[in-house]
Amino acid sequence: MKGLILSGGKGTRLRPITHTSAKQLVPVANKPVLFYGIEAMAAAGIADVGIIIAPETGDEIRAAAGDGSRFGVAITYIEQDEPLGLAHASLTAEPYLDGEPFVMYLGDNLLQGGITELVASFRASGPDALILLTPVDDPQNYGVAELAGDRVVRLVEKPPDPATDLALVGVYMFTAGIHDAARAIAPSDRGELEITDAIQYLVDQGRRVEPHIVRGWWKDTGRLEDMLEANRLVLDRIEPRIEGELLDSQCDGRVVVEAGARLERTTVRGPAIIGAGAQITDAYIGPYTSIGEGCVITDAEVEHSILLECSQVTNLEGRMESSLLGRNVKIARGVRQPRAYRFMVGDNSEIGIL
Repeated sequence: MKGLILSGGKGTRLRPITHTSAKQLVPVANKPVLFYGIEAMAAAGIADVGIIIAPETGDEIRAAAGDGSRFGVAITYIEQDEPLGLAHASLTAEPYLDGEPFVMYLGDNLLQGGITELVASFRASGPDALILLTPVDDPQNYGVAELAGDRVVRLVEKPPDPATDLALVGVYMFTAGIHDAARAIAPSDRGELEITDAIQYLVDQGRRVEPHIVRGWWKDTGRLEDMLEANRLVLDRIEPRIEGELLDSQCDGRVVVEAGARLERTTVRGPAIIGAGAQITDAYIGPYTSIGEGCVITDAEVEHSILLECSQVTNLEGRMESSLLGRNVKIARGVRQPRAYRFMVGDNSEIGIL
């Protein structure tokens, strides 16, 4: 059995971060989202993993994940010229998959508990497809499944009037029959080969499509709010570890301070993680905050936020919260009078002043 991770999307909902970086490499608890999927594959005993990449971000993803040896898998990169749907991605990967059953995992998704038990169930029962479902408050924004007992009978992509609240989670398990199904369907109104249509084709052909209801949490990290929520959920499970230097500072609760980080006259209330080489002085770091490697925070308060590598936050009078800062971002208040705001902001940015 092989793994297939989809990392070719453009990440438009996370701009401007994704103007310069793949959305699958935005970190949650200081680890790229993509790595959680690779680790889940490895834990389930899947040794060969293909990663679908886009021409624009493929080199970055290759550099980050490498050949897979650090995760205990062998990674093969598969270029998809355009993101033309999940079913199209399965066709793009068909030569690599070579007729084997496979797990298809969306690279910007997080699933509590991994996929080990699900892979075992799929191998044991041998359906044509196994899909993961979870109840959601807004099913009209997802692919939605209708069930009859332990069988899937209907799938609809983003229905205006959903018949159920069961949304498809971004993890699927297929036999090679999904490729024929993808070839048999027509593009949707948005010009994509929808995986929901391909699975519906299997259902209509009398193939066995089994559902699995996810009881733990699942997160699609495509938006800022989702990234922050995923960061919160992962940080809630971290084990405290202090390897950096604390000078007249204290860490309360579940806090990780990586080696090389230096905290001076600082309070950190967990759960939180401070990356290697970070320099934090005269600051307060509140719960659910991930500070990346090499960040500098001085005379400021930060809470419920994600800071990527080498960002700087200095001399803020108010608390910064619910924020996502990209790499090498600088936020500071000057000392000159009269006081004013001065910004240099890229396309599709959002700034809230409360």
